[in-house]
Amino acid sequence: MFRLLAIVFLLTVSTAHARAQIVALGASSTAGYGVGASAAFPALVEAMLRARGRPMSVSNAGVSGDTTAGMLARLSSAAPPGTRIVILQIAGNDAMKGMSATEAQANRTEIRRRLHARGIRTIEADGYVLSALRSGLRQPDGIHMTAEGHRRVAEQIAARIR
Repeated sequence: MFRLLAIVFLLTVSTAHARAQIVALGASSTAGYGVGASAAFPALVEAMLRARGRPMSVSNAGVSGDTTAGMLARLSSAAPPGTRIVILQIAGNDAMKGMSATEAQANRTEIRRRLHARGIRTIEADGYVLSALRSGLRQPDGIHMTAEGHRRVAEQIAARIR
């Protein structure tokens, strides 16, 4: 019995390591504000990759209201060992919470520096989100994307993952 459990454990561990780990780091748009986590772009990216035969997992590390300082503080736990790609969707909460543009830019730079030092590739999602919003794919609050906006962003991000 012990031998069987050991084999099952080893197969589980080796399968988990064989799958690339992707983390979506951001604030409310990443978290899926107004559409729910299952309709947010991180979940859709995972589904699109799997549909293409790419067994990659995408964890959603979006926290509504988060700032670059918050993302920087939780970076190690949000992107644990084994993370291969981080989708960054930093957005604009810094200015709304009174952070200077200089401090916000320094935090953004440090987030990228730390990820790259660990060999983690980054994909910037802010441009895709802004494009969706400019296309009118906005919820009534005018700030967050509709489900269709999340789908469009997910398609663009998934296309960049090989």
